[in-house]
Amino acid sequence: MNSHTASIILPDPLIVAKGYAHPERLVSTDWLATQASNPSLRLLECNEDVLLYSVEHIPGAQKLDWHIDLNDQIERDYVARDAFEALLQSKGINESTMVIFYGDKNNWWATYAFWVFRLFGFENAVILDGGRAKWIAEGRATTTDVPSYPSTTYHAVERNDTVIRAFLDDTRVHLLADKPMIDVRSPQEYTGEKLHMPDYPQEGTLRGGHIPGARSVPWARAANSDGTFKSADDLRAIYHGELGLSPTDDVITYCRIGERSSHTWFVLTYLLGYERVRNYDGSWTEWGNSVRAAIRKGANP
Repeated sequence: MNSHTASIILPDPLIVAKGYAHPERLVSTDWLATQASNPSLRLLECNEDVLLYSVEHIPGAQKLDWHIDLNDQIERDYVARDAFEALLQSKGINESTMVIFYGDKNNWWATYAFWVFRLFGFENAVILDGGRAKWIAEGRATTTDVPSYPSTTYHAVERNDTVIRAFLDDTRVHLLADKPMIDVRSPQEYTGEKLHMPDYPQEGTLRGGHIPGARSVPWARAANSDGTFKSADDLRAIYHGELGLSPTDDVITYCRIGERSSHTWFVLTYLLGYERVRNYDGSWTEWGNSVRAAIRKGANP
C-alpha cells in the first residue's frame, strides 16, 4: 500500500450500515470531515451549474467542468486518452490518489464524472453521499479559494466503452432481446407529454415518448430528501420489488444525455451489486431523433 494511502480507512461505517453491496464506493460527510488534510485525497466538484464552484465549495476541492473537461469539443463523445491523462495530471491525480466526486442535483454530475473516469479504468474513486447540498446544509466549512496541486505523471489506459457504455446499436439489440431497460427521466418525459425535464428548456429532441419495453423509474426515487442514497433495502423495494429485476440481469439505463442515468447506473452497480449495467449516454436526444427508431407514448412500457 502506498504510504500516503495508509490513513484512508474504507469502507465508512456510516455507509456500511446502509447495507450496500459495495460500501467502499461511498463516503459520508462525517468521514470526509475527518480526512480534510489527507494528502492522498483529491476532491472534484462537478455541477450542472458550473458557476456554483466559484460561489463556495468544500476546502481543497477542484472544479471539474463536465462541458469542457469530460466531453470532446467537436464530436459527441468523451475526451480521448491523452486529454484525460492531461486532465488528471493537472489536478495532481495519479493511480494512488483517491478521488472523491461530489456536486449539485443530488450528485447527478458527480456520478456522471465517476462513470466517465471508469470508462478509462480509473478505479480509486468514490462519491460523497449527499453531495454539495448536504455538506452546506450541515454548516460545514466552505471556501472560495482555488487550490493547486503538483502535477503528476499519471498515464491513462485507452478508454474501454464495451463494459459500462451502450450505444444506439447496442440498445437496439437489447430491445430485440427483450432485456430490461430503465428510463430514469421524469414521468412526463417518459409518456411523451414533455420533450424535456420540467422547468428546463427544450434541447433538440423532436419526438416525445420512450424506448419500447423500457420501464419508468425516475432517478430521484433512489435519493432521500437530503440528497443521500436510500438504503439498500429501500432500493431493492424499487428495483427488485416493483420491477422484478435481479443482480444477474443485463440492464441498460438511459435519460436525455446520460447524466441522470449515470446516477441509476451507480445505484444498480455499486449499491445493489448488479453485474451488468450499461449507461446509454446517447439516450433520448439520440434515440428520439433517430430515423426508424421505434418509440412508445403513454404510461405503459
